[in-house]
Formats: sequence, structure tokens, C-alpha cells
Amino acid sequence: MSDITTTTKGDERTSAYNVISASFDPDTNAYAAMTALKELDSQGRLGLEAAAVVFRDADGNLDVKDQVGANEFEGAAGGGLLGLLIGVIGGPLGVLIGGTYGLLVGSLLDFDEIEESGSVLGQISASVAPGHTALLAQVTEQSPEVVDSAVAQLGGTVLRRPVADVEAEIAAAEQAQRDAKHEATKELVRSHKEHNKEQVQATLAQLKGKLKHRDKAASAGS
Repeated sequence: MSDITTTTKGDERTSAYNVISASFDPDTNAYAAMTALKELDSQGRLGLEAAAVVFRDADGNLDVKDQVGANEFEGAAGGGLLGLLIGVIGGPLGVLIGGTYGLLVGSLLDFDEIEESGSVLGQISASVAPGHTALLAQVTEQSPEVVDSAVAQLGGTVLRRPVADVEAEIAAAEQAQRDAKHEATKELVRSHKEHNKEQVQATLAQLKGKLKHRDKAASAGS
């Protein structure tokens, strides 16, 4: 479905076709909110394409607790937009550090900085706080007040971003990953010919420190 009736208010883009992230107090109301969205969909007050209740653990990983939506959405590995979104924001660096050169690429990127940059993906990721449960959904809205009111009644707040913006950033993230892997490969080849021993040892020490921090965090969470 294309992004329809997109308008601009100052620096803010508004759209009828959106990805929403809703967080709640208490967290358990995320499940009730998904039920509410399904009811609103059945009443024709919005179009619900896909939704998922997700939990972010202390390491930043997302666990899909419940889901509903289009046939292609099958958890975080699904082919739908929401599945791709969960894959991107599902870890401290998401897909940006995936693949063979994950550790090397991860040393070049800081998802905390991405979250603070005004990135749509960063904003959505930051809205799902560690240790908390939230609702992610892809919806077509006649009016934002419909979802806002339903979520507010359950003690929740809504972050809303146009589907077109989310799709554009996911595509950009994939390209960034490819470019980073390409640069990492070139750097590996270059390192055989040109290397400074002190720089090599300093980089190795930094990477070992990251691994130790990761291992301690995993032990604390087990």
C-alpha cells in the first residue's frame, strides 16, 4: 500500500499510513491495546495491517510476545514491514552490525548516536525501553485521535511516524550495512600490507573490552 494523504506541518510530516509505537504503564496494557486496535479495525475506524507486542531485554534484544496481521508477517523474521522494523531495532545496533563483519562494523557505529540524530528508526527504537513491553503497529488512520484515545485510556503514549519514512530509513540502513561491509573488506586486505603495530594492538584491546562487557551483561541476565 502506498503512503497516502501525506502533508507537512512545519518540520513534521503527517500521514494516514503510519507505524506507531505505544508504551504503557503498566506494561501489560500493551496486550489490551492490541485487542483494542483489532476491535477498531473490525469497526472500520482504522485499518490494522500488522501489530506486535514486544519486550526489550537488558541487552537491547526484542522478543515478540504476541502478534497479529498480514500473512507475510511472521515474527521478527517475517517479510512484512513490521517484521523488518523489529529486525532493525531488535538489538543494540540492529542489522547495522549483522553478518560476517559484525564486530568490525559495530566498532564503527553507535546506535545511541543514531537515536539522538532525529532518525525515525532511532526514535522508534528509543520508544521501546529496556526491561519494558510496548506495542508496535502498522495502521491506516482516518484520524490520529482514534488510536491516541484508545491508547490513552490504557495509560499509554503514542509515537507515530509515516510508513514512507520508516521504509526509506530501513532501505538506507541496508545500504549502510553493505557499504560498511565493503569498507571492512577493503580494510582487511589493506591491513596485510600496511599496518602500525601500536594501532593494531590498541584496536584489539578495544574489541576485547567490548567482548568482556558483552559477556558480563549476558552473565548478569542469565
